[in-house]
Amino acid sequence: MQPNVARHTSVVFEVVSRPEHMREWWPDDARFESAAGAPGELFWRDGTTGETMTVALTVVEVDPPSRFSFRWCYTDAGRGGDSLLVTFDLAPTEQGTRVRMTETGFREMGWEIAVLEEHYRDHATAWDHYIPRLGAYIARLVSAS
Repeated sequence: MQPNVARHTSVVFEVVSRPEHMREWWPDDARFESAAGAPGELFWRDGTTGETMTVALTVVEVDPPSRFSFRWCYTDAGRGGDSLLVTFDLAPTEQGTRVRMTETGFREMGWEIAVLEEHYRDHATAWDHYIPRLGAYIARLVSAS
């Protein structure tokens, strides 16, 4: 593996697993430690109303530079009940790093089918918005170094 490709994969890992980078492409703010089992929170602010939505998360796996995962969207207040699992799998390629992001657990949430489909669509639409921002942010970091 070429040294700059390995370095690139390490940069990508930092961007998906560290709150100071994550807030540059996804939530307005993020607070968590990148350690398995660590609790945390993601924050989104409504630009019109100024209201803040807070979502609890729990870091599940931290395996630099290849995998970072967390649980969020718990069915019970805080971090109880069923939840969704977001996983970022990273693999070096000749051109840089392949990012495979998955979000699973929708069926296990216990939602009625219409609610499940609505949540799934909302999340898919949101990720379609945020994943290109992830790529653009990584490109800016890599080109600046």
